[in-house]
Amino acid sequence: MKVLVTGGAGYIGSVLVRQLLQKGYQVRAFDSLKFGGEALYDVMLHPGFEFMQGDVRDEAAVEKALEGIDAIAHLAAIVGDPACKKYSDEARETNWTGSVNLFEAAERAGVKRFVFASTCSNYGKMPDPDSFVTETSELRPVSLYAELKVQFEKYLLEERKDSKICSTALRFSTVYGFSPRIRFDLTVNEFTRNATINGEQEIWGAQFWRPYCHVDDLARAVVLVLESADEKVRANVFNVGTTEENYSKGMIIEEVCKVVPDVKVHYVEMNEDPRDYRVNFDKIKNNLGYTITKKVPDGVEEIYKLLKTGIVTDSFAQKFRNI
Repeated sequence: MKVLVTGGAGYIGSVLVRQLLQKGYQVRAFDSLKFGGEALYDVMLHPGFEFMQGDVRDEAAVEKALEGIDAIAHLAAIVGDPACKKYSDEARETNWTGSVNLFEAAERAGVKRFVFASTCSNYGKMPDPDSFVTETSELRPVSLYAELKVQFEKYLLEERKDSKICSTALRFSTVYGFSPRIRFDLTVNEFTRNATINGEQEIWGAQFWRPYCHVDDLARAVVLVLESADEKVRANVFNVGTTEENYSKGMIIEEVCKVVPDVKVHYVEMNEDPRDYRVNFDKIKNNLGYTITKKVPDGVEEIYKLLKTGIVTDSFAQKFRNI
């Protein structure tokens, strides 16, 4: 199978590329290189890998990228609430128009599989703070980022459910951990960075919940879907993570403090947060046999060790964040 990874030079995409190559797939990474291509340096000469620079909004570039492709892992996007808010026009063009453009071109090219990287942010705020949301729960997006993910999910799984392409949406948990395109603007990574470098962290709304999942495990979920039977994943959606890895922000900083010594934590009371959700992940576990390999404390250890080596000379640099 030859797999096209859009956003292949990104935080999750660069990890997925390596996992696919390791399993013997032919891989073509397609990326606009908005954040550079350093994350792919060490795989450029791999015999199973090729790179194509381009933008999903560019129809000609997309058609060229799809030549000979059997499956698509669609990760290319303007990622995160702050980035989509700041670059709203580009977000709409990329996350919606570009995604539709990619899918329609994939149909014309005879692509068999399409895996879409969606987000648990689609759940927004839980109506019942004591419950867990599942794939059938109401979607309550509270940001442009989530609104666009929900919009394309509905297009993919409802409007185009009868397509010849086997399509699957994966609602990713909040990601963390080491990646060749390392980011320090993600909660676990950011808290660990701030604690390690500055010796302190400010916590706004310590009580609000999110599910978390290591970048390695999110990428593994994409591979799992590509390798799963058509009838199990066609026009289907899965939360990606594990139920035990729901954390409040207060719990995250507690885990950081277990690894990083002498951290000063400043709690700021905040009684309203537009996003607050705990997620159940039984469906992907029971239907596809998915399990995680790393937990939040493992990610904290990774980032702490990385920073302590001194190899990252300025972890606050622009290149390590999306805005």
